[in-house]
Amino acid sequence: MGKLIVIEGTDSSGKQTQTEILYEKLKSQGIKVKKISFPNYDSPASAPVKMYLAGEFGKKANEVNPYPVSTMYAVDRYASFKKDWEDFYLEAGVVITDRYTTSNMVHQASKFTDPHEKVKYLDWLEDLEYDKMEIPKPDLVFFLNMPVDVAQKLMSDRKNKITGDDAKDIHEKDVEYLKMSHQNACDIAKTYKWKEIMCVEKGRLKKIDEISEEIFEAVKEIL
Repeated sequence: MGKLIVIEGTDSSGKQTQTEILYEKLKSQGIKVKKISFPNYDSPASAPVKMYLAGEFGKKANEVNPYPVSTMYAVDRYASFKKDWEDFYLEAGVVITDRYTTSNMVHQASKFTDPHEKVKYLDWLEDLEYDKMEIPKPDLVFFLNMPVDVAQKLMSDRKNKITGDDAKDIHEKDVEYLKMSHQNACDIAKTYKWKEIMCVEKGRLKKIDEISEEIFEAVKEIL
């Protein structure tokens, strides 16, 4: 059995960059390592996710039922596991992923205002993905905590990952939703004991290598 390390965070927190840096560091040390990301836009399994993000099920993310949306994301992860990395993981490989089930916990759980309904959803989600679909549970989850105001500035210079143009998806262009997701992520990170990394400290945006070093030190403890 291998190890699964998740790099999670709100939009523009540097998840992709930190995933790549960690991958290169572990690879350079001769560790059997693989990097993946979600949604897997190259897979046909991500088609419903693309439709959701394009606003085809509702123009405002908060108005779209989180249960079917979460299932769409879960199917994408299941397809990726079965086709791309199951054998690698079972043969003691280290898998680093940019987003995972944790992203549903961050984004979709933020749609619940009733705390009891949120807990019910989170229990359902873990049962769906880890028990019913039998995809691996993470061994370590990093939460890159990027304040929404800073994230918005960084996001304004970023291309859409699906279309490659400047258009934003229904998450990125909804500021209130971004704020709700960020607050929800901060709460969930503490509840689930994720390793929180502050991207801004005393008003200063941390350098990429500062954050990567924090991540690497924590990873060394579980390998």
